[in-house]
Amino acid sequence: MDFRHFLEIVPHIIKAELPALTAHAKMAPFERMEQLKNIDLNSPQIKTAAVMMLLYPKQSVTHLVLIVRNLYDGVHSGQIAFPGGKFELEDTDFAQTALRETHEEVGVSPEHVEIKKDFSPIYIPPSNFMVYPFLGISYHEIQFIPDPSEVDRVIELPLSVFLSDEIIVKVRMTTSYAQEIEVPAFEIDGQMVWGATAMILSELKEVLKSVM
Repeated sequence: MDFRHFLEIVPHIIKAELPALTAHAKMAPFERMEQLKNIDLNSPQIKTAAVMMLLYPKQSVTHLVLIVRNLYDGVHSGQIAFPGGKFELEDTDFAQTALRETHEEVGVSPEHVEIKKDFSPIYIPPSNFMVYPFLGISYHEIQFIPDPSEVDRVIELPLSVFLSDEIIVKVRMTTSYAQEIEVPAFEIDGQMVWGATAMILSELKEVLKSVM
């Protein structure tokens, strides 16, 4: 999608209703949605984080940035994700968390990102985090500088590819809550994007399609 055309629909994105659970459920295993019914989402034990859905032009074409996390001893090792991370006490709000983490992980300065809309928060059972997604726009091409301690590589996904239903697949896998289940996923850059990132992507996709 041409970036100038994308900017024309941004006001409609801002006004659009969020489909929330309806969109999340499309990319969530049945077992995960059942598990959420038994969780107190108001528990003070739940940690908080924020992520950035950053859209920007690359050769005048609208792109969305994702990262591949490094391998480490943790539940999200090696997964495709949005730039983002844990809320810190010095953050004034979750939007600042998303901006700070985007700067730290992929080298995009906060002054180069304009946050346009906050999306529906989503709970991640394996890590006990409530994640707050934000839609941000950079109006200029970006030279990403990934932090080698956290990011294996950056994926620059054309928005037209993201909006195609051809990248939606189903795979069988073992998760933290079930053995050998069928999981909906996005096949992006040769890898499967599932779980919370896929559910957040699903809401973004629904919103974009509703205004196009």
